[in-house]
Amino acid sequence: MLDVRRYQTEDGREPITEWLARLKDLRARARILVRVDRLKAGNFGDCRAVREGVSELRIDYGPGYRLYFGKIGRTVILLLYGGDKDTQPVDIDRAVVCLADFKRRVGS
Repeated sequence: MLDVRRYQTEDGREPITEWLARLKDLRARARILVRVDRLKAGNFGDCRAVREGVSELRIDYGPGYRLYFGKIGRTVILLLYGGDKDTQPVDIDRAVVCLADFKRRVGS
């Protein structure tokens, strides 16, 4: 079982949580949360590395939702940011910044 955590900014905000809260499509939100549960069980499914230690989970629903994450060690998955196909380049940039901030603060 993997330990899936949510990235927090220095002031305690969780960008992934804020993104999920903004989703108006409740079915999409439910599918995304099921995908996170599968990730906890070690089932990465449709996943690929994108840049600088950030990978994306693709959710085949609606506009093509994505969850961006970083692996910390062998057993910790850090959820960084979310988005869809239309905002993918900007979302990846944000996730890279989040992961770099986490590593800077934690020292890994």
